[in-house]
Order: sequence, then C-alpha cells, then structure tokens
Amino acid sequence: MSGDFADMELEDFKPPIWMRGAMMQTILASRKFRRKAAAHIAANATAHILDCGDGIRLKGSYTEHPNAKGVIIMLHGWEGSEDSTYVLSCSRFLYEQGYGIFRLNMRDHGDTHHLNEGIFNSTLFDEVFQGVRHGAEFLPDKPAYIVGFSLGGNFALRVARAHQDNPITNLSHVFAISPVIDPVEAAPAVDRNPLIKRYFKKKWTASLRKKQEAFPDVYDFSGMLEHKSVMDMTDRFLSRYSDFKNPDHYFAAYGIGKDDFLNSKLNVSMIMSIDDPVVPADAILKLNLSPCVRRIMLEYGGHNGFFQSLHGPTWYDDYIKCVLKAENS
Repeated sequence: MSGDFADMELEDFKPPIWMRGAMMQTILASRKFRRKAAAHIAANATAHILDCGDGIRLKGSYTEHPNAKGVIIMLHGWEGSEDSTYVLSCSRFLYEQGYGIFRLNMRDHGDTHHLNEGIFNSTLFDEVFQGVRHGAEFLPDKPAYIVGFSLGGNFALRVARAHQDNPITNLSHVFAISPVIDPVEAAPAVDRNPLIKRYFKKKWTASLRKKQEAFPDVYDFSGMLEHKSVMDMTDRFLSRYSDFKNPDHYFAAYGIGKDDFLNSKLNVSMIMSIDDPVVPADAILKLNLSPCVRRIMLEYGGHNGFFQSLHGPTWYDDYIKCVLKAENS
C-alpha cells in the first residue's frame, strides 16, 4: 500500500450533514441516552469472575439467548467497561439478531480494581486472551465472534494474531472498530484535542484513585495526577510501575505489525474512519493483509461512531449483521 487514501475504495456511508463532524460522531458514541434501550442486556446478564492464569481474575457478564446462533465477545476501549454505551448498544443490536453476548472487562476496568493487585497496562495480553477463550466456551459448539472497540479493537486483533498459533476452536470472525494499530502514533494524539485529553485524563485519574484506594500500601499516584497531559502521566506511570524504558518502548510492545495478518486464515474486519480524532487512520494502510482480512475505510465516523441516525443502528452494527447472516446462511 502506498499510504494514500486515494488508493482505498471508500464504503457508502453518508450520515446526515449535521452529524458528519468527527467530534460529533465521537461524542455520540458515549452518550448515555443510547443505554436505555439496551438496559435489558445488563439486567439479564450473569456475572462471572474468570481465572485467567497466574492468579489473574477478570470479570465478565454473559447474557444468554434462548435460541443462540453463536456468542459475541465484546471488548471495550481504554477506560471503558462492559457497561460502556457503545458496548451495550452494539450488544443489544446483536442480541436481537440471535446471539448470546459476553462482555469482558479488562483488568482495572468496570470497578474491578480490587480483583488484582497488579495494575493494568496495554501489554497485558495473555489474560485478555484467556478471558476471550472463556467467553467462547459459553457456546463451544457454535461460532464465536469478537467485537472490539479502540484499544479493545487492538486487543481483538492481537487475539486474531495469536489464534494463528494458539487457536480458539470456534472463533469465526473478529471485528475491530477504530482499532489502535500503531500506539506510538496514536497515544500522543490524545493530547492534541483538548476535549479528548480532558475526557481520558478524567477517566484515567478516577481509575488510578480507585486502584490506590483498593491497594493503599502499594500505590501512591498523588504526584502523577498533577501532570496536565496524558503523555506526561504515562511517562511517570511507566517509570514507577513498569519495566519499560520509556513510552515509545511501551507503545511499541502492543502495536500491530505490518505483516502480522499477511497469512491469516481467520476472517477479520478492520473498520476505520479517515477523520478519526483519536487514532491516526493512516497506520491501517501500512498493513499487508491476507484475503481473509478486510480493511474498511470510511470517510466519516470519528472514533467508535459511524452513526447513520441518532437512534438507529450504526454503520458497523449493520455491517456485522450482514456478515453474520452471510456466514451462518
């Protein structure tokens, strides 16, 4: 790939003019008004504390479908949770298509800070892989699918990558929405937009305070929280609570490599918007992909947005629905 967006065929996605803006699409993804219609997903879910190896425990919630065609495993973004609006909304839509829903919390997300003394960072892949495997086992004789958003999209792609050598038997398709491909490029972008910086700094600060409250003898983030940028907080965090030499070393450790999906035999869909204000879209163009992997570039959509209307399904909801129908017909 040359890296030029002109080389990509843009999909037919034209939201109303008033909601085409990247920030509008991004903000809508987390607006709580969308959660009301999905309340039954959480209300009818059964909570599970999962043994994910090496003493690590993750929490997930499973909403059983009486006539399930398969199971959908949902992976939230950084500082999101199983109850993030975009997770619940997509879960509701896919449940209505006839699928059981398993929503997994990463470590220290969704009020699970007390479950593990060790603190979350984005390189902690093995435990998420085991959590996904547990999710797939709810319906071991039917197909399993992953839908991941942002950092959850990055984890979803890493699961798909690991699946090549360590298969999850019934895993059928991985959908990555606005995935982080190159964290070295993506992480600094959080600080460039004041609204996005404020959002993530507020969320991370609250999360760190919960961790300190759960383990007061282990963590003291008081000095770190005084930093005004997410990148400065990250630098301080890594120097005190990790073995990484610097942020670039850390970010490189969980990126998606150029040839990671060159020989993939698993069906994968990567959905990205050109105007994403959180994750630079050009990183996805550098990937060399097998015929099983589809790269979808949309002109609009923001980050985790892709709204076609205010209350109806998103573009990716409809896309996933069409794929599931085709693969199960």
